[in-house]
Order: sequence, then C-alpha cells, then structure tokens
Amino acid sequence: MANIKSAKKRILVNQKKAAQNQMIKSAVKTEVKKVRTAIEAGNKEEAAKALLAATSAIDKAESKGVIKKNTASRKISRLALAVNKMA
Repeated sequence: MANIKSAKKRILVNQKKAAQNQMIKSAVKTEVKKVRTAIEAGNKEEAAKALLAATSAIDKAESKGVIKKNTASRKISRLALAVNKMA
C-alpha cells in the first residue's frame, strides 16, 4: 500500500477512472448486442434504430479515449455492413 499522499490519490483516481471506463465499455457492448439481436431477428427497422444508438455510443467511447479510433471505426463499419446486408 502506498504511503505517500500523492500515490494514495493516484490509486483512488485510477480506480474511479477504471470504473468509469468499464461502464462505458459495457454500454457499448450492450448497444452492439441490440443491433446483433435485431439482425438475427430479421427486423431491419429495429436494426437501423439500434445501429444509430450503437454508433453514438461507440463514438462517445472513442472521444473519451476508452477505445481507439481505428477500433471504433471498425466496429461501426462492421455493424453498418451487417445491417445493410439484410434483405
């Protein structure tokens, strides 16, 4: 355990930020899951709405630095491709 005041503060701040990042990642995963389930169900309208929400969540996570720029772009691209492939 840290003895120096600044080290103790860093530990607390890091724990808080890790929890925040985990919450954001979880929200992204949930939105992506909603898109995937809509695609599997064959509901194009619902998939399109879910895609919009997922894109927004991914962009927010990327802007906060939780996920990298290329990762965000790849996730959005693959989701959009899957929705567009629907009949």
